[in-house]
Amino acid sequence: MKYDAKEITAFFQTLDRSRFMDRHKEQAEMDMPFSIGHGQTISQPSLVLAMTIRLELGTDQRVLEIGTGSGFQTALLAKFSNEVYTVERIRALHESAKEKLAAEGFSNIHFHYGDGNLGWEEHAPYDRIMVTAAAKELPAALVRQLSPGGKMIIPIGDTFAQDLQLVEKDPHGKIRTSSIEQVRFVGMKDDKA
Repeated sequence: MKYDAKEITAFFQTLDRSRFMDRHKEQAEMDMPFSIGHGQTISQPSLVLAMTIRLELGTDQRVLEIGTGSGFQTALLAKFSNEVYTVERIRALHESAKEKLAAEGFSNIHFHYGDGNLGWEEHAPYDRIMVTAAAKELPAALVRQLSPGGKMIIPIGDTFAQDLQLVEKDPHGKIRTSSIEQVRFVGMKDDKA
């Protein structure tokens, strides 16, 4: 069963963003990104919601998330899919998100401390992939780990300007990309911290 935008929006409005923030809590309802430390940000809520809806999540899907960050986006993905496999390269954020999401009662999230460029091969393929850090080009490992019929959302570009892209793989493995909007995410890095 696929979830519609109304269901996702209704849950999103009940999700307390401040619980995923250690600083700027009093400004959590503002529709803007905030620093979560380590050179990373929690994205603006309207963009998180729009990206989630665009992914067309369903009850039976396995989702790969690249960039756990605060865990805010992870919570939305977990609510509207069967299982989420999330990868974070910064140890402190990885540990913090684990705690926050456990406190929210989620039990269908699998956490991996590692390089997001590599995805999480061990559990591939994935029906959906959400990337919350900008890549200079489409990572081959992520394309490979996307199931036939799957969808991925990823920002592609440099530090200052990125194109948020919807990547779709047809049943024969052919890739089609389309532009959603211009965005600005932190860059994807290949080192762990």
